[in-house]
Amino acid sequence: MRSAIVALSVCLAAGFLLSILSCALYGNWWPLIVVFTYALAPLPNAVFGGYVSSDPLADVSSSVADFGRFLTSMLVVSGFALPVVLAHSGIITSTAMVMSVVGGVLVYGTIVVYSTLFRSQQHDF
Repeated sequence: MRSAIVALSVCLAAGFLLSILSCALYGNWWPLIVVFTYALAPLPNAVFGGYVSSDPLADVSSSVADFGRFLTSMLVVSGFALPVVLAHSGIITSTAMVMSVVGGVLVYGTIVVYSTLFRSQQHDF
């Protein structure tokens, strides 16, 4: 378990490092906006996740939980699309776009793996 936590922390640090380097190496700080979407993306699921039914066979879906999933997906898509749009408009270089997108993949992947890894474990007290 410790090796998984260490690997996840290395991936998270590498993702943030790539995002910061995409700004610092090219003297343009616009890709830093993407880092804010990293921080905001898990929040809607954390806030609205309590409204999900615990019964997997229930036919009822919660509109509040669906809205939380929608906000999360909107933030994740904007985190990937914003560097592409900035590079297409010539505000950042294509290398900075690639570094920012790869950093986003590492950060989002770390968040997803961490949440699935620790959701599956049940501790009996």
